[in-house]
Amino acid sequence: MRRGLVHLIAWLLATGAAVTLSWWGVHTVMAGTAYDAPRALPITAADASVRDGDGSGAEEESLASSTSRPSPSASPSTSPSPEPSKTSEKPDPAPTASGEVKSYDTDGGRAVFDLGTASASLVSATPGAGWSMQVWKTESWIRVEFTSGADRVSVFCTWHDGPPRVEVGTY
Repeated sequence: MRRGLVHLIAWLLATGAAVTLSWWGVHTVMAGTAYDAPRALPITAADASVRDGDGSGAEEESLASSTSRPSPSASPSTSPSPEPSKTSEKPDPAPTASGEVKSYDTDGGRAVFDLGTASASLVSATPGAGWSMQVWKTESWIRVEFTSGADRVSVFCTWHDGPPRVEVGTY
């Protein structure tokens, strides 16, 4: 009985020392990698009176982004996924011809697109307070959907049959 108790105490001490040493090592390495949660980059107004392309005459605010543009030498994505992603999107590696950056502010958040002559890319998508978002991408369209409870707002950019155009819908 006494021998079993000694073995148990030795095992507990060895296990405790190993766990403490492992925790200290991981904690030391991870302490240098701590960072604040990512934030949306500020966007400054470039031209406040650009008309949208559908002929309705509605005013859209064109905003320039401080984010970097993709390099022209980057290869286009070969397998776009229509599955939604829960994180903010980075710019597509595919270059665009005109590079006109337009922002679309909605009740659910802001979507910023880089609109070329024959394609578009998502620069950023930021949900508003209390809203969440999902992004779907294919070779000919991008959809950003902001949701809050039963409320849904979609920003849909298509370019399959002409130059990119953006539609905003509330459900």
